[in-house]
Amino acid sequence: MVLCSVGTSMAQSSVKIGVVKYYGGGDWYGNPTSVPNLVKFCNENLKMNAETGTVEVGSPDIYNFAMVHLTGHGNVVFSNADVKNLREYLLSGGFLHIDDNYGLDKYIRREMKKVFPDVDFVELPSNHPIYNQQYSFPKGLPKIHEHDGKPAQGFGLIVDGRLVCFYTYECDLGDGWENPEVHSDTQEIHQTALQMGANIVQYICTH
Repeated sequence: MVLCSVGTSMAQSSVKIGVVKYYGGGDWYGNPTSVPNLVKFCNENLKMNAETGTVEVGSPDIYNFAMVHLTGHGNVVFSNADVKNLREYLLSGGFLHIDDNYGLDKYIRREMKKVFPDVDFVELPSNHPIYNQQYSFPKGLPKIHEHDGKPAQGFGLIVDGRLVCFYTYECDLGDGWENPEVHSDTQEIHQTALQMGANIVQYICTH
């Protein structure tokens, strides 16, 4: 299974990024412009050949994506079939980016425990390679939107020495990818969010 085709330059890298459709009532569809904007940014600034699509968490089509992006504000429920499919996808080389769009945390932590019962989320240090790709974030995950006065944190699930899931919490990274007028973001905030997103995409193509 080839998830990210990497050539001798980033221009030869082909990657497909999926928006995860899940069940339970959460608004998986909440940021319609975010991933398309990220794909456009990666293609223009990393000179990649990226594209996007939507995929259900339990679908075999998930294997067509190098990375899948899951977001929302509310409840997430994975069926047994969803759990099995997602686990096998991640163990086969896939990558999951979870972005808490405020209110997702307690639900996604519960569901990811079904996927990897023996693996806990760990906060990634600021010198982790995911923060040091094309763009440098020496202080770690940037804060895009404010909610509860908490710092932005980037958590990972590491299985057999490999980062299979990156969870951005209290950050609103995906909101920052959206068209700036959606959240009245400055161009600087929008660019910062896209740069961090591009780092995630570049990371999965080089690790």
